[in-house]
Amino acid sequence: MSTKRKGVLVVLGASIMWAIEPIMVKLSYQTTDVQSTFATRAIFCLITIAIYLFLTGKSLRVEAKYLPKLLYVSIAATLFADLMYVYALSKVQIINAVLIGHMQPIFVVLIGFAFLKNDLVTKFDYLGILFMVVAGLLVTSRELDNLLAIRIGTIGDFYVVLATFAWATTAIVARRYLKELNAAVIAFYRFFFGTVVFLIYLFATSGIKITNIHQILLGIIIGIGTILYYEGIKLIKAAQVSALELSTPFFATVLGYVVLRESITTMQFFGILSLFGGIYFLARKESIKNPTLT
Repeated sequence: MSTKRKGVLVVLGASIMWAIEPIMVKLSYQTTDVQSTFATRAIFCLITIAIYLFLTGKSLRVEAKYLPKLLYVSIAATLFADLMYVYALSKVQIINAVLIGHMQPIFVVLIGFAFLKNDLVTKFDYLGILFMVVAGLLVTSRELDNLLAIRIGTIGDFYVVLATFAWATTAIVARRYLKELNAAVIAFYRFFFGTVVFLIYLFATSGIKITNIHQILLGIIIGIGTILYYEGIKLIKAAQVSALELSTPFFATVLGYVVLRESITTMQFFGILSLFGGIYFLARKESIKNPTLT
């Protein structure tokens, strides 16, 4: 099997895992609460990544200078963004959560322009941002009447936006300060510190309740998805990874309908198409600046 084909399959595997995630979250909510769902998600995700690191012989030892950055990534991405996303899934449709979460490149481009001086904003970036904003408006308003009346989104949608912004900041930090570290090691610490803090809080208050298999599968799925994603970015171009990740909203929408009977409106369907356009234009910058990247 060629490197490119292997990379495509790996990234598609990650996209499927992330599409299954919100299904598992909503199934978990049938018998337990947000706190226990999030806690087991984090624990079993960490265990999955730790097993992968052990099997591949990777060391968790990092220099002290990296710890503050890793701490920020974990607190912002896991303790805040992941928790906000899991909580938002108790209030919004799967398509809303997944599509808004995939608008992260907007914030990455804008934050990168402000803090990463080598990242110039091109006309493709502006077009990509425009398409993704349109996608967000179409999905969160759901119907034309809502859009015309500026009834856009719910508090749950806003929580996902906050999570997406936080994820984007951690991507910038990792890109600027953690490039020398192994990606799987970053992934481990990305979950580690935030999980420890949350578990301390949970054991001091209500404790963890494991009442269904979905809680456990959720963490394993996220761990596998994270591993597959980092393996994928080593095999194929960043632009190709971005494009393939667009399959997540599609898979999530199909699974949401089949498993939970969550239907989508015509406007939301066009929102998904607009998201494709946004990623295409944002990826153009990547492919032009790095034509030899493999």
